[in-house]
Amino acid sequence: MITIIAAIGQNNELGKNNDLIWHLPADLKRFKKVTSGHHILMGRNTFESIGKPLPNRTTIIITRNNSYFKDGCLIANSIEDALELANKEEHVFIIGGAEIYKQTIALNLADKLDITIVHDTFDADVFFPEIDPNVWVEISRENFKSDEKNKFDYSFVSYERKK
Repeated sequence: MITIIAAIGQNNELGKNNDLIWHLPADLKRFKKVTSGHHILMGRNTFESIGKPLPNRTTIIITRNNSYFKDGCLIANSIEDALELANKEEHVFIIGGAEIYKQTIALNLADKLDITIVHDTFDADVFFPEIDPNVWVEISRENFKSDEKNKFDYSFVSYERKK
């Protein structure tokens, strides 16, 4: 199972200046719970914005730079190579960034989308691809109101590829 996991604004905003554009502790907590114990695949820029391998996960960094190295991480030169490194893993998560999401969707590699929708609009310079209703069907949605820890209303939405 290959799952794309992302948090996006109402207009598919992902981030700005290689960083998140909101702070949503509930999303971070859910991300940790869902991805712990699994392989996570990400582009080099996303890894650099995080700064280190995430605990209790196998980190695979996708980069075109053949000499790139980070302690505690696996390195791949393409999404296909990254998936080959994780081929024995039952559940793999694609965690970004925008270009990796775009390629994964264009290549029809993902089985599921696990999306946090932040119900607001943001100034962004990178965006998540449009979720095509001809390809993806919503299978679950949990809606939440803002609170003292989470400044925005948000929803956890899961999609599966149509059969």
